Amino acid sequence: PTAQRVRRWRARSGRRSAKHPNCTMGGSKEQPLAYFAASGSAALINYPLWKASAIGQAGFQLKSTTYLGQYAEALRPPYRAAFHVVAGMTWARAAIFYGSDAGRAYLLACGAPASFATVVPPLLLSIGVQAVNMPLVRCSIMLQDPQSKFTSVAAVGRDTIARRGLKGLWHGLSAGIAKTVPKYVTAVAVKQALERRLMPVDPTNRTAWLIRSAKKAVVAGVAGAVLTNPFDVIRNTMFKTELSMAGAVSQLYQSEGFAFAARGVTKNLVAVAIPVTVTIFLTDLYAGWLA
Repeated sequence: PTAQRVRRWRARSGRRSAKHPNCTMGGSKEQPLAYFAASGSAALINYPLWKASAIGQAGFQLKSTTYLGQYAEALRPPYRAAFHVVAGMTWARAAIFYGSDAGRAYLLACGAPASFATVVPPLLLSIGVQAVNMPLVRCSIMLQDPQSKFTSVAAVGRDTIARRGLKGLWHGLSAGIAKTVPKYVTAVAVKQALERRLMPVDPTNRTAWLIRSAKKAVVAGVAGAVLTNPFDVIRNTMFKTELSMAGAVSQLYQSEGFAFAARGVTKNLVAVAIPVTVTIFLTDLYAGWLA
């Protein structure tokens, strides 16, 4: 019966009701695999878009002079640091989205307010993930410069350490956190809000279920991307110039005014909204297959 399928689906999704107030983590063993597989798929799809966005926001020089020409050039090989970028994106998004959903279920089961349970897990997880991934992010972005003399992430890392010491690998962390935390807190909050507010559908109606999941994914992805574009520009400028966050903002404002906040926004909308959207959508899809 449909009612039994709905109950089973809710249990597998890690949701808990007032009838189950015990403070235990929800979900099943299939759920982490669904999040990890979805994050990996999104990262593979997104790498060329990420590359184009990183080049545009950092202001690296390209041969083409037109907007479309530069975008096409940025999308083309060589795909430097592809493995590192895809691996970093995969574990990071899986940790944030799975941890946020599981953490919210856990905190609600413990009696925490809904707003606290929604915001705190992605807030803490995105800060932690950004701190761990920062050296990889910095070196991978610097390697995208067509004029770069380096050929590997390790080479960029060694050069950074030689010039700035070990702490240089975390240069730009403040801007990275300022960009990453709002993006994922917004995306997770919007996703969870829509999950509660969108009209429920019969899980046996595949088309209706996929449309509902797509609505939730698209709105969450776009909201997170638009909000955080200025911080992407600031972070990538810090990488390129070695300036502090305040120095990078000052330089950007003097050269472009407040227009710097929109630099690369169309590319960022694609590079950020697509992977977040695809991750959310595929997580639902894979979870349904694995259930």
